[in-house]
Amino acid sequence: MNEVKESLRNIEQYYKLFQQQQFTFVGALEHTRENAHDKIRPVASIGQVQSYMEHYCNNATDRRILLMFLSICEDLTMLCQKLEAVHPGNSITNSILEKCKVLLSHSNNLSNIRAKYPHDVVNHLSCDEARNHYGGVVSLIPIVTDYMKEWMAHAEKLPRHVLHDVSDQRAGSQVKARQEASARAVALPGLPPASHVATQTLVSCRNRAQDQRSKDGKKHLRPGSHTGRFLNGPWKPPGKHSF
Repeated sequence: MNEVKESLRNIEQYYKLFQQQQFTFVGALEHTRENAHDKIRPVASIGQVQSYMEHYCNNATDRRILLMFLSICEDLTMLCQKLEAVHPGNSITNSILEKCKVLLSHSNNLSNIRAKYPHDVVNHLSCDEARNHYGGVVSLIPIVTDYMKEWMAHAEKLPRHVLHDVSDQRAGSQVKARQEASARAVALPGLPPASHVATQTLVSCRNRAQDQRSKDGKKHLRPGSHTGRFLNGPWKPPGKHSF
């Protein structure tokens, strides 16, 4: 449980840097939508943002901020997997986790979701047209992080041995899978194991995102900065969001 808490704190710290650049993010979406001749429909999914970045992004600043958004979404998806590993689930936690998975799906329509108080990301959008086009995509991350805090608040009420046993079971399954993959690799000496290739690809993508985070941290975290100080406060269940 401490590991998933730390993961969420790290995501929130990185998101705070992103939030400070919301104007740049919206500007990047404006530029890429114009390049794509797609100015009518709202930005309604993670997949849409990824498509803009890969096919219609013409400058490094726009690419950097769009990659930052996609990296945070990927980190949240991986955290969902960690949450499943530490808790078998009950009706409450399963419902919360399912909401997170749906929201983080690349094809899910985000156009109708809006982050509520205390989040003010929608209020920072300049006009009604901007809110209609970008209100959903800027609301995604704060809503998902609030759901994850709610999940942790419920999970912490469970007996400690329940969380521990599930983690051990998942770890045992992962060890067994790695052993089976190694055995298959020995059986086929002429071919590289698929798990190794997949791991190399994942590491490459994660390193690119990590390099970007390092650059963003050096750029925005000056000596004496108090960025992320709210992370030391107590966990509080979030308010209700439209979903």
